[in-house]
Amino acid sequence: MLMRTDPFRELDRFAQQVLGTAARPAVMPMDAWRDGEQFVVEFDLPGIDTNTLDIDIERNVVTVRAERPAVDPDREMLATERPRGVFSRQLVLGENLDTDKIAAAYREGVLRLTIPVAEKAKPRKISVDRGNGHRAIDENAPEREVIDA
Repeated sequence: MLMRTDPFRELDRFAQQVLGTAARPAVMPMDAWRDGEQFVVEFDLPGIDTNTLDIDIERNVVTVRAERPAVDPDREMLATERPRGVFSRQLVLGENLDTDKIAAAYREGVLRLTIPVAEKAKPRKISVDRGNGHRAIDENAPEREVIDA
């Protein structure tokens, strides 16, 4: 069987594996969405050494680092398409998220970060003073105090 080799095709394939593409990053692909009053971010990290998984938060920047161990040098590899080594990704979070209450879980090769919306960013009702001499009830007061309007 005759096989034709295209060195530029192989170089392009290698570059896509290492650098990724705009549609599919090679190292740490993620999904993010809002679920009620929290944001959820999931990273695909199959085969990583969980002891190397590290999440740092500095102000509103979350940095995720992980390592997939190198292949045993004594092993005769037939294909090596999965990237190995240390991976890192940073997310800049908005001011409306509570970075003090981020929760993280790693299951079945997926790292999930759950980030609650900050109390100051949640919608709330404001009562309007109608100036007609009626008394309004403050809905935020624990004992339903009556306030002169």
